[in-house]
Amino acid sequence: MKTLIDIDEQLLEEAMEITKARTKKETVHTALLELIRARYRQELISLKGSDLLELSFEELKELRLRRTKKHRLNKKQ
Repeated sequence: MKTLIDIDEQLLEEAMEITKARTKKETVHTALLELIRARYRQELISLKGSDLLELSFEELKELRLRRTKKHRLNKKQ
């Protein structure tokens, strides 16, 4: 999908250097994935100690695997 957005050029250049991305598109994609992962981590951390998150290590690994596969499928489209 093509979208026109105004991005701070210095911020984008710094992000490209840090991520070693070769294109602006790759940089934005990487940044969005990192944002999503960070928010998921925050959500999981907030559930620590509650009865809402009662997953075994194996169940957690399976959820992560499914999410990773989903992102890979979306990336190919």
